[in-house]
Formats: sequence, structure tokens, C-alpha cells
Amino acid sequence: MSTQKRKIGFFEKYLTIWVALGILGGIGIGHFAGDSIEIISSLEIAKVNIPVAILIWLMIYPMMLQVDFSSIKKIGKRPKGVVLTLVVNWLIKPFTMHFLPGCSFLSFIRPG
Repeated sequence: MSTQKRKIGFFEKYLTIWVALGILGGIGIGHFAGDSIEIISSLEIAKVNIPVAILIWLMIYPMMLQVDFSSIKKIGKRPKGVVLTLVVNWLIKPFTMHFLPGCSFLSFIRPG
């Protein structure tokens, strides 16, 4: 029995650097483009910024390609993972996301 180690790809290996370069690139574009960036900001439909929607889609699409859609048929046999995900995302997280910011140290400091 041989076990093969999966080599980490170039992009994944330097992901932190790519993220940092993306952030710096965005800051640079915002700094040098100045007010002309307002044109991109005004491109929206139903309060959804179209360039941002396109970029998010491009970010998520590669992950969607790796989904094994044939395994979706088997969810009914072992629903534990799906049920747990639904409970956490829809019953627990909304309340914690509302509650935790109110518990932060900064919420105790009130002006006046």
C-alpha cells in the first residue's frame, strides 16, 4: 500500500502573499484612481455592485467546480452533516453575530 502525498500548488503555497498583494493593489488603485472610482461604484442593480458581484463569482466558481454533485444524491442516507450545518448557520450564528459585538469592550465605552 503506497501513500502519496499531495504536493501543495504554487498558488496555495503563497496564498498569504497573493492576498497581501491584492489588498495592496486595491489600496493603490483607490489611492491613484481617486474620484474616478465613483464610476465603478455607481454600477449597481438592486443595490448590488456589479463589479463586486462578478469578482465574488470568479472567486467562488473554482470551488464550485470541485463539488462532487453525484454525492448530493446520498445526502438522505447520512443527513447528519447537512443538518448540523443548517442548525449552526441558521439557528446559532445569527444570534452569536448579533450578540458578540454587543459584548465587546468598545460597546461599554459610551461618549458623554
